[in-house]
Amino acid sequence: MDVVDFGLTGLRVSPLCFGTGTQGWNQHSNQGDLGFQRLAYLLRFAHDNGVTFWDTADQYGTHAHVARALSELDRESVTITTKTTSRDASQVRLDVERFLVELKTDYIDILLLHCLTDLEWPQKMSAAMDVLSDLKSRGVIRALGCSCHDFGALETASRTPWVDVNLVRLNHAGHSMCAQPAEVIPVIERMVAAGTGVYGMKVVGGGSELTDNPEHAVRYVLSQSQVHAIVMGMMNEDEIIQNCGLVGELMTA
Repeated sequence: MDVVDFGLTGLRVSPLCFGTGTQGWNQHSNQGDLGFQRLAYLLRFAHDNGVTFWDTADQYGTHAHVARALSELDRESVTITTKTTSRDASQVRLDVERFLVELKTDYIDILLLHCLTDLEWPQKMSAAMDVLSDLKSRGVIRALGCSCHDFGALETASRTPWVDVNLVRLNHAGHSMCAQPAEVIPVIERMVAAGTGVYGMKVVGGGSELTDNPEHAVRYVLSQSQVHAIVMGMMNEDEIIQNCGLVGELMTA
């Protein structure tokens, strides 16, 4: 699978991202439930098949799994996103310090403010954003951004220069999205035009709604939007191989 430029972040990512947070919250996810060894193996298996973009978060409880997989790979060969739900400056700094230990890495490729729902989040979180900007300037973080669970927050993110990366909910049925696709896709186009790295989540809904025809779901997102990548929470080798083939085909068509 060929890698692509992730907007103007300077990062290059595989267009398929391995998500470790299906039904993920409160230190739990479906991928984490596979067990420490099994998920680490699947991450390496995906890497061998060209999936060099991995998505985790504090809330998923999968940092240790990712660290185990990384221990047998060249760190520079993987782009890792993680996320914080903290909103104040001191806690965000502590989170990043802890994430580095849990992931057993010297740097985080992408750090996202997780699950933003407030239209005025940049004003209310300016101190936390300043901390993250400082960490980025020192090379601890390579790119900053957010995942939004509200259309107003997403609109704000699309117009905020601080944001290098946006993780956006998008699928053809409008399940678990900030708004309907017809409203969200123009926002994605605006972000991509501005040089933001954009990847799509909830491609098959909240993890189950659209799985009867995942191929149609993937084709819709990659054909109707300009996202650079999609994140999918894969659970076994067959899903990895199937999704690699489909995404690879669509990205080179």
